[in-house]
Amino acid sequence: MSQSKRGRRREDPSGALYAFDASFVSGRHGPLAGADEAGRGALAGPIVAAAVVLGQEKLAGLNDSKALGEGARKALFRRIVADARALSVVAFPAWWIDDHGVGRANREALSLALKDLSSYSGCALADGTLKLGPAVECMPRADGKSAAVAAASVVAKVLRDHAMRMLAGEHPGYGFERNRGYGTLEHRLSLREAGPCSVHRLSYAGVRPG
Repeated sequence: MSQSKRGRRREDPSGALYAFDASFVSGRHGPLAGADEAGRGALAGPIVAAAVVLGQEKLAGLNDSKALGEGARKALFRRIVADARALSVVAFPAWWIDDHGVGRANREALSLALKDLSSYSGCALADGTLKLGPAVECMPRADGKSAAVAAASVVAKVLRDHAMRMLAGEHPGYGFERNRGYGTLEHRLSLREAGPCSVHRLSYAGVRPG
C-alpha cells in the first residue's frame, strides 16, 4: 500500500547542504565562510550582505532563505546567531547604491562581510557569479547547495526584512512592511501617486516619476 501524502514526512534538505560543505572544504583550508546578500533588486532600502562560519551544531531545516517561510527563517536566524562560530553583516543604503551602482554595492558588501571573518575561516564561498578576488569562490545558487551560504542568506534576509519594517514606520504609504521595497504593483502605484522618498533608489528605472 502506498503511503498517503498526509503521512509522508518532508525530507530535511539540511543534510545535503552540510554534506556539500564537508566536500567543499576537503582539499581546502577550513572552516568555510559562506556569504549571500538580500535586497539587490529592490526599489527601496538597503542591500544587506551576511557572512557566516557555522558552529558545531547541525541546524535541521536549514535551507536557502527563499525556500523558507517567514516563521521558519526567523527561527533559524535565532539558532544561527546562537551557534555560529563567527558572523558579519554589511549594509549599504539607497543613496550609496545610487552614487556607486548596485553592482559595486553588492561586491563590496559581500567582500567586506567575508573579510571580517578571514581570521575565523580558511576558505570562502559566496552565492552568485561575481568576481570577489582570489580568496573567494563564487557559485550560482550556492544558497541552495551550501549550509554556510544558506545560513548567510537567512541572516541577510531576516535583517533586511526587519529594516524594511522599521522604514515602513518612517515612510508610510509604500507598503514596505509587505513588499520589502520590491517593485510590487502596490509599491509602484504608491510611487506613481506620491513619488519617491529618501530611501528609494533614484537610479532605478521606474522610481522617479517619468
